[in-house]
Amino acid sequence: MECKVSWNGPSGMSFRAETGSGHLVTMDGAPDGGGHNLAPRPMEMVLLGTGGCTAYDVVLILKRGREAVSGCEVTLKADRADTDPKVFTKIHFHFTVRGKALRQNVVERAVALSHDKYCSASIMLAKTAEITHSFEIIEESA
Repeated sequence: MECKVSWNGPSGMSFRAETGSGHLVTMDGAPDGGGHNLAPRPMEMVLLGTGGCTAYDVVLILKRGREAVSGCEVTLKADRADTDPKVFTKIHFHFTVRGKALRQNVVERAVALSHDKYCSASIMLAKTAEITHSFEIIEESA
């Protein structure tokens, strides 16, 4: 896996990133750091990438288990260290899973498998952050 990140300079703190799969993403800094607040911060990208990684796992696990999953959202709330390097120190993941006749123990297992075995991003962040998670199931009508 590789990517290329380029400063959009000569003023501001905006960067363009091209992924190995050919997608473009823009990042920007906060105004107090010279940015113009026109795109997500790099650390926000780390957090949202982690959310995407774990949500992907949960949906895939449920689908492979032939569960009638129709939606999955994960809200991440994170705290960072006050001093440099300002690593994440706590991250809470709250999953909202929608579907028909989803069983609590099956959804709980999918979330646990993601966090304990499959989600490379959250497992990596667990080296510096206390990771917690919760979930709710929303029953979809027929």
